Amino acid sequence: MTLTSRSFSKDSSKNKKPVWINGADALMDSLKIHGVKVIFGYPGGAILPIYDAVHKAEQDGWVKHYMVRHEQGGSHAADGYARSTGEVGVCFGTSGPGATNLVTGIATAQMDSVPLVVVTGQVPRPAIGTDAFQETDIFGITLPIVKHSWVIRDPSDIAKVVSEAFFIASSGRPGPVLIDIPKDVGQEYFNYQRVLPGEIIPKGFKRNGDINDCDIKRAIKLIEESERPLLYVGGGAISSGAHDEIRTFANNYQIPVTTTLMGKGAFDEKDKLSVGMLGMHGTAYANFAVTECDLLVAIGARFDDRVTGKLDTFAPKAKVIHIDIDPAEVNKNRRVDVAIVSDVSNAVRKINEKSLNNRFAFKTKNWLEKIDAWKNKHPLYEPPEEGEIYPQEVLLKVRKLLPDAYVTTDVGQHQMWAAQYLRNSPRKWISSAGLGTMGFGLPAAIGVKAALPNSDVICIAGDASVLMNIQELGTLSQYGLNVKLIIINNRWQGMVRQWQESFYNERYSSSDMSCGEPDFVKLAESFGVKGYLISDRKQLHNELQHAFDHNGPALINILVRRGENCYPMVPPGKSNAQMVGYVNSED
Repeated sequence: MTLTSRSFSKDSSKNKKPVWINGADALMDSLKIHGVKVIFGYPGGAILPIYDAVHKAEQDGWVKHYMVRHEQGGSHAADGYARSTGEVGVCFGTSGPGATNLVTGIATAQMDSVPLVVVTGQVPRPAIGTDAFQETDIFGITLPIVKHSWVIRDPSDIAKVVSEAFFIASSGRPGPVLIDIPKDVGQEYFNYQRVLPGEIIPKGFKRNGDINDCDIKRAIKLIEESERPLLYVGGGAISSGAHDEIRTFANNYQIPVTTTLMGKGAFDEKDKLSVGMLGMHGTAYANFAVTECDLLVAIGARFDDRVTGKLDTFAPKAKVIHIDIDPAEVNKNRRVDVAIVSDVSNAVRKINEKSLNNRFAFKTKNWLEKIDAWKNKHPLYEPPEEGEIYPQEVLLKVRKLLPDAYVTTDVGQHQMWAAQYLRNSPRKWISSAGLGTMGFGLPAAIGVKAALPNSDVICIAGDASVLMNIQELGTLSQYGLNVKLIIINNRWQGMVRQWQESFYNERYSSSDMSCGEPDFVKLAESFGVKGYLISDRKQLHNELQHAFDHNGPALINILVRRGENCYPMVPPGKSNAQMVGYVNSED
């Protein structure tokens, strides 16, 4: 009798006795013992042996596979799963175009430090290098956008490689890894022996050493000498789960907190110490604060160009403490006074333990009053309740109706409005920040809902970006995933139009989406998804409430003011203090 992965005892993680199975079943069993419960993917010729093993695993009931409509959708769904849970996301694709379709999703995860294990099928070993049908060198193609990758030539390597893959993807600064498996490796039988999670430390892997107490003391000294400190919090704080430590840190010293687009949710945006997001479309008061602070404490942030504006004018009066797990980020863009290379949560915890709690809080009193004055003088724009629907009021309404929802976004003006107006808890803000991938939001929402079926999940999309992966409505429909897709529809590629208006003398080249735009409601309903159209402010509250109450996936197409721009905005090449379009900017 041929043994399969089902031949293992139920206490499978402890079973180390070799058994005779094929490579595909070995892969699935290795994923099982690494805690994988959900896989996103799309089958094809070279990966069929693995999909046969997926079929067996689903029958055994330990995994759920979501068939997406495009491999890019699968990679983004795995990404959304990982961001919302903190676990490693897993996706599958076949060789050739199946593998290359995953590239955008892999690059998205790499830029935003999201842990993914990507498995691709490959042509059989004898055909590699012969330009066989649907052969591509996905190993070579993805080298710049993965933490590590493997081509498995021997099925006996599968267990070891999977163990290494999960370790590397989730250790240090998280990121995507790729495992390429030739078709005949999946079919070949061998004596398989499990490798348990963490059992093998990859060769050359170096853990971060202990934090230097001198660095902690130097950081505390700068903090306690400062009168205008500011915490600048990025995605590394989310990855390390440092939310509680950052809250304690900010409250101990009464330090205001600004976050990057990736850092949204790391600190409670309803807290009086929050100044919201900084950078190109950050709040006016966050950008003024970073310009005037005398100490900038960067926590899991990387000083990217959308945050800093003109780099040599960023925090020009400040000394800098940089806490980050990746030594490559320290002193890369901005020279710092104190560098602490460590897991963010661990480093901030040590600062909290060694600080003198509240003794120096009085030093920031004038600073906090100044920031409050900026908040009062330069609030976010409050749209008038007249004429066409303003996109900002849609986000305010969403914030009111579903304040605790998980939110994914596409990329564009709607993304920035969502970042400005929504207030998110940890891991409830899921957006492509570094790569800025249009079409990310809908498949990412699929991943979030697959991970957290009992939570509210909303995708905020634009009418242009949603079309990039609109086919994933079919995935929503097939699996009955109760995701609410809100389209902020201005019939433009909105951010492109805004830049063409502002910097290209209103030459609107290839950015008008009104001609050829589908009837989104009919399109949704053709997939079996409930559709809503909102074109009048009087409909907005009730129709949104009806859509949110609907027990199933829904698309809500909201027609908004066409020419609305996203402000504040830091023009390219300008400092953060040189914003345009913020409230009371004439002052």
